[in-house]
Amino acid sequence: MWQWITGIVGGALALAVAAGVGLVVTMRTKWDPGLRLVRRVNKRFTNPRVLGSAGGSGESTAVIHHVGRRSGREYATPIGPARTDLGLLVTLPYGPTTDWVRNVRAAGSARLDLDGATLRVTDPRLVDLDEAAPLLPAGERRVARIFGATDFLLLTVAPPEGTSVAEGHTEAEGAGPS
Repeated sequence: MWQWITGIVGGALALAVAAGVGLVVTMRTKWDPGLRLVRRVNKRFTNPRVLGSAGGSGESTAVIHHVGRRSGREYATPIGPARTDLGLLVTLPYGPTTDWVRNVRAAGSARLDLDGATLRVTDPRLVDLDEAAPLLPAGERRVARIFGATDFLLLTVAPPEGTSVAEGHTEAEGAGPS
């Protein structure tokens, strides 16, 4: 009886390790059929569960709201942005051709739910690992290296509506003392 249970647990553990190794190899080599499978699994199973809490106060995962380039429909996608001096940096483990990245780049802006606040992000710009690495926290750099991520999206956080960028005052308050 114990041999049977040990065999099942050992088999399940071996299967989980093999799946993890397969995921890392797929991501590092950018093997297209494997990437399509991982995307499909994430879109169908992982993303709907993550969206339930993403963007809330204290959550590390944000939600980016973007409009489809062709459909005009609004979509919500969970992402993991890192705050930097230049804006928000998002690792793109599948590369820059995912629908949400193409939608945000085509629109030039999006709405982002992050840590309990809703922000407008603009000027989406693709950056490579050389430019992104010094901006990333150490843990994020390690994850990017493990998964072979070489593409990143840099987003600028726009000032709240009615706020002057240069002065930090709302338009109703004026530009400040003269």
